[in-house]
Amino acid sequence: MTAALGQRLQAMPAVVVTGARQTGKSTLVKMQPPESRPYYSLDDIDVLDLARRNPEALVEGAAHVTLDEVQREPGLLLAVKRTIDTDRRPGRFILTGSANLLLMQGISESLAGRASYLTLWPMTRREQLGLGRCGLWEELVTANDDQWPDLLRADTSGQEDWQKFAVRGGFPTPAIHMSKAADRMIWFDGYVRTYLERDLQMVSSIAALPDFRRLMRAACLRLGQLVNQTEMARDLSLKQPTVHRYLNLLEISYLLIRLPAYSVNRTKRLLKSPKLYWGDVGLAMYLAGLTEPTGAHLENLILLDLMAWKCERLQNTEILFWRTVTGEEVDLVIETEGKVLPIEIKSTSRPRIRDAANLLAFQNEYGKDARAGLLLHNGTAIEWLTPKVLAVPWWKVI
Repeated sequence: MTAALGQRLQAMPAVVVTGARQTGKSTLVKMQPPESRPYYSLDDIDVLDLARRNPEALVEGAAHVTLDEVQREPGLLLAVKRTIDTDRRPGRFILTGSANLLLMQGISESLAGRASYLTLWPMTRREQLGLGRCGLWEELVTANDDQWPDLLRADTSGQEDWQKFAVRGGFPTPAIHMSKAADRMIWFDGYVRTYLERDLQMVSSIAALPDFRRLMRAACLRLGQLVNQTEMARDLSLKQPTVHRYLNLLEISYLLIRLPAYSVNRTKRLLKSPKLYWGDVGLAMYLAGLTEPTGAHLENLILLDLMAWKCERLQNTEILFWRTVTGEEVDLVIETEGKVLPIEIKSTSRPRIRDAANLLAFQNEYGKDARAGLLLHNGTAIEWLTPKVLAVPWWKVI
């Protein structure tokens, strides 16, 4: 994300970096030049107090300023707006927030036309390997379909056990600095408690925290399934509007992903039920009380890598899924540059032609607009199952 952030700083007066707590936003923004850029975090009580009493003192005067966790004082954004309107030089402000500022209640200023937005997701597999990037999605999208096998065979990132990857997740501390399962459980427990007792209350008041935690667990047990708020409300003995509100809060905090359905008619995408995924697979497994990941967790890992790739791109890119009324389903669909690329994910190590049935159905439905399909599996072989479906190990792609 460093290159994406630098590119946007050259074009816009402000760049807003959002994402869940502990994804590494502060580390990322502190690395940005110039080195003389003042850095203020609203997690600091004194800074927060100043932002409330006299926000102009933080934003005026310095040519470049970084303001961390700005969601803690919405009035600070108004001061940033006024300062930008008097001097629109690019790169003046880097702002970070642990909630989606565009969706938060109480924040009326979006900095429209003055800021570019980036989302920092948990670390990708290749970031954890020290490669500083997401998967090979950009190469796959820009290459011709027949070039994919050679492109993927040239990858040297190495094979990995996806189940171990799922358990450690992508938050830097448990993923990189902790090797014991017990240590990760302690960290995840502290993360959830901090989120419930501190961060969530800044976004919206929650009176019944036990109910909210039960909903988080229920959501984590429904990974990869269609969102059915009425069913969740019945199972949890909650009102449907309460479930709706709680899911929105999780999404605002980047802990929940609602994946929309693909349709040529873009209006219908808004009407169809989305699928539910989590912002970090390790945290999802902890909340669900699981020790062994399932195929849905592998789907979630692939989706998160795609989300990281999507956020750094300037080209309009959508990540969706496809499902018909007759039950045909493709796990993920990349829509970009006028084409759609379908992806099916199987935890098997030996994919068969029958595993490509839904990809073929998708291609038959959308004809020339559909590219060759990718069937990601847990084996080692890269091979064309059909002339339009390439089977490839998941670790060769992400």
